[in-house]
Amino acid sequence: MPESSPSNAIDPVTLELLQETLISVVREMRATLVSTAYSTIIQEAHDFSCVLIDGRGEIVAQAEDNPSHIFPIPWSVREMFTHFPDDIHPGDVFLHNDPYTGGTHLNDIAMIFPVFSEDRLVVFPVVRAHWGDVGGTTPGSISGKSTEIFYDGVRIPILKIANKGEIDRAVVDLLFANMRVPEERRGDFMSTWGTCKVAEKRIHEITDKFSVDTVAEGIGLLQARAENRMRRKISGLPDGRYVYEHYLDPPRENTDPVKVRAAISIRGDALEIDFAGSSTQVFGPGNSGPANTITGAFIVLKTFLDPGYPVNHGNFRPIDVKIPDGSFLNANYPASCAGSSEVRNAAISAVLGAMGQVIPETMAGDIKGTSNHTYISGTVTSSGKPFLFYEYPAGGTGGTQYSDGNSAIRNFAEGDFGSIQPVESIEHTCDLLVESCSFRADSAGPGQHRGGFGLERNIRLMADTGLLSIASDKNVIPPFGVNGGLSGAPNQFQVIRNGDEIPPSTTPGKVAGFPLTKDDVVSMRSSGGGGWGDPLNREPIDVFQDFSTGLISETFAKDEFGVIFKNNDVDVAATRDHRQKLSENRAFLQTHFFKETSNGENKRMCYVNQTTAADAGLHDGLLVEVLSPSGPCLRGWVSIDNQVPDNVLSIGLLARDILRIEKDEEVVQLRPLKTSHSNSGDDAGQTA
Repeated sequence: MPESSPSNAIDPVTLELLQETLISVVREMRATLVSTAYSTIIQEAHDFSCVLIDGRGEIVAQAEDNPSHIFPIPWSVREMFTHFPDDIHPGDVFLHNDPYTGGTHLNDIAMIFPVFSEDRLVVFPVVRAHWGDVGGTTPGSISGKSTEIFYDGVRIPILKIANKGEIDRAVVDLLFANMRVPEERRGDFMSTWGTCKVAEKRIHEITDKFSVDTVAEGIGLLQARAENRMRRKISGLPDGRYVYEHYLDPPRENTDPVKVRAAISIRGDALEIDFAGSSTQVFGPGNSGPANTITGAFIVLKTFLDPGYPVNHGNFRPIDVKIPDGSFLNANYPASCAGSSEVRNAAISAVLGAMGQVIPETMAGDIKGTSNHTYISGTVTSSGKPFLFYEYPAGGTGGTQYSDGNSAIRNFAEGDFGSIQPVESIEHTCDLLVESCSFRADSAGPGQHRGGFGLERNIRLMADTGLLSIASDKNVIPPFGVNGGLSGAPNQFQVIRNGDEIPPSTTPGKVAGFPLTKDDVVSMRSSGGGGWGDPLNREPIDVFQDFSTGLISETFAKDEFGVIFKNNDVDVAATRDHRQKLSENRAFLQTHFFKETSNGENKRMCYVNQTTAADAGLHDGLLVEVLSPSGPCLRGWVSIDNQVPDNVLSIGLLARDILRIEKDEEVVQLRPLKTSHSNSGDDAGQTA
């Protein structure tokens, strides 16, 4: 591929035709993989993505794929260039899943397939697909209790698995020998290979039609056009620095939550995101390599600034992302990266909060609780064959200025990811019974526009024994609301045995090989999205509508929205009086900001005296929210300090930037973080 700047020799019609033709190749790759894959993870859940990469290692075209898979692939390709600078030939094929050099978690394996025409490298079709198991300590490989990369499965640095068209059988056999259900892994491998071969054929047809030179020049022009569009979008934003903090759940018992801090700096047509001040890498699964974190930032910016234009590498050239080495966002060997999806979505939430300050009209409540990988493994009683059930529960998205959030779906960061796997597929391949699937009542974050509802899905084990593993986030610290909106319900995972609910782990959402017995029910209850705006401003008729369809309880309507029902209708007078009472009972405190150390506390502390705490219903160590006058709330933990005056909140200086407060002594609302939403949908929950 030429390194020089492209000319303008290609006419606009040809350029547009070339762009759509390249995108159509990616779409055909997707269709081929879905129709030929062995695993339900690919067939039904669509946990894979396809992309074309140019000879510089930059994105050429993608379609409806998962950006979380796609955006890190340039790092994988550049890793290939580093190790095979002069040893890439027609028929060569490479695999890669190393999180430290461009991978996500070890289950996501990229196949890189160089395509040549006229002895010139044209593009790389690449498929990154989630393999159901890649070894490690628990079936499914992703475990909530992993502490080192060795727990996560087979780590594949950039590896040539085919040389000039000949598969290295010994290497491939070695990989599959270290994976559970190897026949399924081998089937998905060959399906991916065939998909890349289809792309190769189409690329040859394109170069025959347009010429290799025209394709190379056209790709450069399309990337330059995308870059110019993004620079124009950034130029329309107000210059300045915008910062937000977000937290992941504690990785283990008796540990602090994990902090991600994102500071956005805008200068002219360029934008920088700096994650300085984020927590160091953790002894647990919640770490990530740099490409995965950068991907989270890119996803938010593309979504906010230029959602309608096709994706290629030019979109990201005006954006610089800085991540501290050795942080959980840019972890060093041998940190476990099993929870990389959780880390990426934490980065998304932090950047989402900061961008909400930049463009307030686009602000939305936080998205559902990350990936929530849930694995149930066992042996099919009738055949003796092992099975591995994989679920990636759908959940709620955040409310916006214009509407309520969406319920029981994937979020904007996950592309064409299957929301709910079909019952027939699950029960056909696994010794499991899907007993119910419904919207999770009372799970949406209250607001003038509420968040979307989570999902409750109950699955019974029909085999004699099984194992349960889960890696998820937002089980303790739920999705935040904005502009006065409340948080959605946190994730919850329970095992129901003989009618009793059993927590499968002492660390919520972190489960590793919990033993199941016949007739145990695994109950997956996903989080709702954060609300937008004061819930007391929600139209009472909308609250009644949610109640009448079983989405919220009467108690939830009264306590969170201040709406009271009578004779199967809204009691207008009682609602008005109750809302007035709820409003008067809110705690408002005067702010005092103190200078912090360079990075501040690992978790943000909110200092109040004992009298103020008692009046506001607070206690030492309580998780609270400080409401911004306009924007996402700030999360912090109460600390009793009697040197703080009455009715004063003392908090670190950076909080002033997060809350967008100009000076000391402004008044803010402080409220306990409500995580007591219903743990399950009731009998009136709607069928999803």
